[in-house]
Amino acid sequence: MVSPKLMKQREIYASINATPPIVVRVDGRNFKATLKRLNFQKPYDKAFATAMANSAEHLMKEDGLSPKFAYTFSDEISVFFLKLPFQGRVEKLDSVTSSLLCSTLTLALDVHAPISFDARTIPLSREDISDYLEWRQTEAWRNHVHSYGHYTLVNEGMSKREAASKLAGVSSQKIQDMLFKKGINLAKTPAWQRRGILILKKTYMKPGYDPKKGARVVTKRSQIIQDWELPLFSSKEGKKLVNKLLMER
Repeated sequence: MVSPKLMKQREIYASINATPPIVVRVDGRNFKATLKRLNFQKPYDKAFATAMANSAEHLMKEDGLSPKFAYTFSDEISVFFLKLPFQGRVEKLDSVTSSLLCSTLTLALDVHAPISFDARTIPLSREDISDYLEWRQTEAWRNHVHSYGHYTLVNEGMSKREAASKLAGVSSQKIQDMLFKKGINLAKTPAWQRRGILILKKTYMKPGYDPKKGARVVTKRSQIIQDWELPLFSSKEGKKLVNKLLMER
């Protein structure tokens, strides 16, 4: 019989620790089948996007986790930590973040079939955070272009397989040109579809009254908000936004 001590030593990944800052990115697993059962609109459904953003907001409020902010598009959520719970244990960070988001999303969508996220922890420096957000926002745009291209062809009568085959290897610019000729200007679609959604803590000053001091006081408070009208993270405005996120306590 293997001793409990030796068995504990076989938990070979339990001792892997991350140092901040990090991002934990979760991606939906087999979400297409779930969304099909729920009859969500294609290529985008605001109810689903709202459920994803609300799930990220719930995570932001969770005691003991306290991520700095989160960014979501499609079926992925990136959660940014400047301070780490669980002593930075990667197994804990991945499993708790993904399971909490999954259960919250299940409740938000009121689904009765299992859904799941996979998760990965990515170490960053503070300087890397802006680059990471630019990368994921570029992926949001690429996903936006190809999703509109794919479902436009499907709505015109092609099978999903035929549409995928027709778009295979076609550049994003050519897909945009094709859609423009069909009357679809991707630059005019909602910003959250093109650029994703940011969930962040915003601080504000609240006036009040201190009965012990018998004086009016102003206290700093914070609230979690969702930004559905993001600038490009690569723009001057976008970089200013990220810098402000990192500066706020």
